[in-house]
Amino acid sequence: QVQLVESGGGLVQAGGSLRLSCAATGRTFSTFLMGWFRQAPGKEREFVAAISRGGGSIWRADSVKGRFTISRDNAKNTVYLQMDNLKPEDTAVYYCAADEEASGTVSDTGIYDYWGQGTQVTVSS
Repeated sequence: QVQLVESGGGLVQAGGSLRLSCAATGRTFSTFLMGWFRQAPGKEREFVAAISRGGGSIWRADSVKGRFTISRDNAKNTVYLQMDNLKPEDTAVYYCAADEEASGTVSDTGIYDYWGQGTQVTVSS
């Protein structure tokens, strides 16, 4: 089992920045592909970014390229999402997720084995 706990969400004005963290406990963190997803009210959960086990490969949704950066610190069992130039349409609950097999399409929610409880990000205009 893996427990994931997100933090760092909050209220920010458009153009501002936030850094989300996701701390993992229970299993060897470096064996998991890690992803960030978000879900706005009335919408499906959507892919934001993912990072490979060692951090050498990164994937991001087109909507966040150039604004969001995913990174990980395996020594701290933590994955981060640096969000810059935030827009009102980024408002959502943000979830981190862990994939044990590290295979499949990283934007597919179905490949992830463990999920955090989510952290709210609200961007005001």
